[in-house]
Amino acid sequence: MERIAIFPGSFDPFTIGHESIVKRALPMFDKIVIMIGNNANKKSFFPIEKKLKWIKQVFRGEDKIEVQTYDGLTVDFCKEVNAKYILRGLRTASDFEYERAIAQVNKKMHPEIESVFLLTLPEHTPVMATIVRDIIFHGGDASMFLPKALDFNEFMADNK
Repeated sequence: MERIAIFPGSFDPFTIGHESIVKRALPMFDKIVIMIGNNANKKSFFPIEKKLKWIKQVFRGEDKIEVQTYDGLTVDFCKEVNAKYILRGLRTASDFEYERAIAQVNKKMHPEIESVFLLTLPEHTPVMATIVRDIIFHGGDASMFLPKALDFNEFMADNK
């Protein structure tokens, strides 16, 4: 059976922390589907089409990674793509508490789906999409927080 994981998020924007989690998880799975979803609690800054384009650009040439969009429950998406794992990154203890609650609810709804948590690298602990988005919104240089595959000048031009 193919080991498929979903890495869900709003990715507004996709940061070096997100990239690191996916790259470090690659040896664990046969395929990782990065699922760009809509979070009802967050207003998206970047259009979903651009996020899709940017994440595909980051993982261009990596055949074990797919990027898709979805509007619905992550566990329902897992069923659609035959995924048995949900991959999540943890930066802090508060991330753990939040993610644990979601994982337990997901487990109750679909017992066959496991949540897998990876700790971020220490240098990525402070990198939050919310902060990176704020830097970009105010015209700052956020290039050090974005994957190297995304040329920051092109990224900014693409965002106008």
